[in-house]
Amino acid sequence: MSTPSEGTAQSIPGWRHIYSGKVRDLYASEDPADTRILVVASDRVSAFDFVLSPGITGKGALLTRLSRWWFAQLSDFPNHIAEGELPDEVADHAMLAQSLEMLPIECVVRGYITGSGWAEYQENGTVCGIPLPAGLQNGDRLPEPLFTPAYKAPMGEHDENITFERTVELVGAERAAELRDTSLAIYARAAAIAEEKGLILADTKFEFGTDAEGTLRLADEVLTSDSSRYWDAEAWRTGSTPSARMASFDKQIVRDWMAANWDKQGEPPALPDDVVERTADRYRELIDRLGA
Repeated sequence: MSTPSEGTAQSIPGWRHIYSGKVRDLYASEDPADTRILVVASDRVSAFDFVLSPGITGKGALLTRLSRWWFAQLSDFPNHIAEGELPDEVADHAMLAQSLEMLPIECVVRGYITGSGWAEYQENGTVCGIPLPAGLQNGDRLPEPLFTPAYKAPMGEHDENITFERTVELVGAERAAELRDTSLAIYARAAAIAEEKGLILADTKFEFGTDAEGTLRLADEVLTSDSSRYWDAEAWRTGSTPSARMASFDKQIVRDWMAANWDKQGEPPALPDDVVERTADRYRELIDRLGA
C-alpha cells in the first residue's frame, strides 16, 4: 500500500511532526507545557485505502475550510478544536486541536444506499449485516439512517466493517451506545442543514476521541468531501438512473475513475489531470453551495 512517509511532512518551526495518516499530518508543540496538536490537511487524496498520485491542488485548504465551518454549525456537540494562533506556514490548511485518546472506531452513518452498502445489499439484502427491505435501488433513501461502524485498522491494513456488538467489545457498552447515538444525532443535524442548501448528505463518517475528563469529542475532519457523500437534491429527485440521481460533490470522480481503470492489484495508477481538476472543482462547488 502507498502510505505517507516521514519525508512527506513539512517542517514547521516550533512544531514536531509525530504522525502522518493518509491525508493529515499531526504535530506536537516543542513547548512541553503546550499539549495541543496541530492537525495539517495535505493535498493527498486516497481511495480504496490507497494514497493516490498526484494530489488534488488546494485540497487541504478546502477541506480545512469545510471542517471549520461544520464544527461551527455543530458547536453544541463537544469537539477537539483548541484556541490559539496557527503557524503562518499552514494557516489556511491546519487546525489546532486538543490532544485526545482516539477511539479505534470509524463511525459511519448511512442515510442512503450506495457504494459498498449497495454491493452488499445486492448480494445479501443487508448493509453491514443489517437486514433491509427488498426492492431498494442504488441511491434510494433508507427507511432510517444506519449506524454502521468500522474498526480502524493500523496503517497499512484495511479498515474492517464491524457489528455494533463488536463495537461494544472494543470500547464497552456505554461508550458504544454514546458513539452510535451521537453519530446519528450529528448526521441528522447536518443532513437538515445540507437539505436547506439543496443538498443530500447521503452518508458520512466521524471519528471521536476522549479528553482527560473522559468527555467524548468529535475529532479529525468532519463532513468534508473526503469523509462524506453529497448529492444534488434536485438531481436525485428527478434523475432516472443512478448516475443521474447521484450528482456528487465529493471524491466520487476519483473513486469512479479508479474502479474503471485499476484492478486493485499492485500500485494504483496516477490520476489524469482532468480527474484532478474536476474533483477540485466539485470540492469548491460544495463549499459555495453550503456557504461555508
